[in-house]
Amino acid sequence: MFKYLSKALQDILSPSVLGFVLKVGVASFAIWVLILGIFWSQFEALIASLIEKIPYIGSWHWFQESGAVLSALLVGYTMIIITISILTSLFSEDLLYKLAKKHYPSLPPKQSGAIHRSIYYTVKASIVFIIAFILLFPLIFIPLIGQFVMLWLWSILLREPTIYDVGAIFGLNEKSLLKKSKKSRLIALIAALFNYIPFLNIFAPLYAQILFMHYILGEKDL
Repeated sequence: MFKYLSKALQDILSPSVLGFVLKVGVASFAIWVLILGIFWSQFEALIASLIEKIPYIGSWHWFQESGAVLSALLVGYTMIIITISILTSLFSEDLLYKLAKKHYPSLPPKQSGAIHRSIYYTVKASIVFIIAFILLFPLIFIPLIGQFVMLWLWSILLREPTIYDVGAIFGLNEKSLLKKSKKSRLIALIAALFNYIPFLNIFAPLYAQILFMHYILGEKDL
């Protein structure tokens, strides 16, 4: 796995990748700054009302006052991450194949995954993430436990879309993809670590794709 991590890190620093992630990151950030800038008071009020319904924690007056702002910022940050994941899943195909061709020149021609399947897996992962985020929300504020919870939640956003998007480009059938996806949870967790660092979170979805690409192609048994 270390050699794949090293190759993926080299790729993520290439000009073409930097240009892609900057465009995706800026677009996602601009979308949510605009939306939350217009509806911030309503958004904060919604988060505060949800906090009040949290057992035990919701009765803490200090948390209702200060926690609402922090929670609203956390949810806003999370929406930016979700948008980055969606845009990366939809538009990274050509870039990913270009990187793969550089490392593995004997690759067969690029396959085209069905766009509706890519959207399906991305939306599915986003819905599962949101539901799990709501259910586990109180745990996020517990030191250390909260960090592990968020890491696991962010990995949900990356895992299934990454498996499908990368597998479709290189024409893996369902059986081969199932075999290759055994380490996908670890790959998603590694990539999700980027989300702990502002700005670097824009790299997480594409880094997961590149890392998974090296993992499946590096085995040389497509």
